[in-house]
Amino acid sequence: MTRIVAGTAGGRSLRSPTGVQTRPTSNRVREALFSALEAAVGPMQGLRFLDLFAGSGAVGLEALSRGASTAVFVEQDQRTAALIRDNAVELRLGGATVVTDSVAHHLSRTYPSRFDVAFCDPPYVLGGEELTEVIELLVGREWLAADAVVVLERSSRGPAPIWPPGMLATRQRRYGDTTLWYGRRSADPAP
Repeated sequence: MTRIVAGTAGGRSLRSPTGVQTRPTSNRVREALFSALEAAVGPMQGLRFLDLFAGSGAVGLEALSRGASTAVFVEQDQRTAALIRDNAVELRLGGATVVTDSVAHHLSRTYPSRFDVAFCDPPYVLGGEELTEVIELLVGREWLAADAVVVLERSSRGPAPIWPPGMLATRQRRYGDTTLWYGRRSADPAP
């Protein structure tokens, strides 16, 4: 069962999509993720959070529970997007915006504010080139604040991501079949 780990909704259960298309980030991995984020950017209080390939929305909802002012969830599946909205309402977490769209299409637009943290958990079958394109859109379309952190959740059996110019790899952590890759927005993009 997926639960919010900490914050105002800590301990509360989340409804998750049925089937095998969505694999919610485990409670253990989310707890480690937010410990690492707090070490990198400080408390979530007031931060703007972007949850790409949102699935169950557990990561973005965790950010809201911990004090993020805004969480934008991008999920292509309409039923799954509706479930994220329902979970946000049931948990009384304000600041949630759910976008039903493909990540690449949504990121091809511009957004009125920049995000402090972007979490990207695409299907493990998504190729490395496609993932690099998503990160390039984040950087190139100005979705990220100057010192933003981007976290990629990938299969531990897959290759390391290729960070495009404008992003610096900062760390990686493996949790069984899951690896979290961390990158930081660079003020001086590589030539």
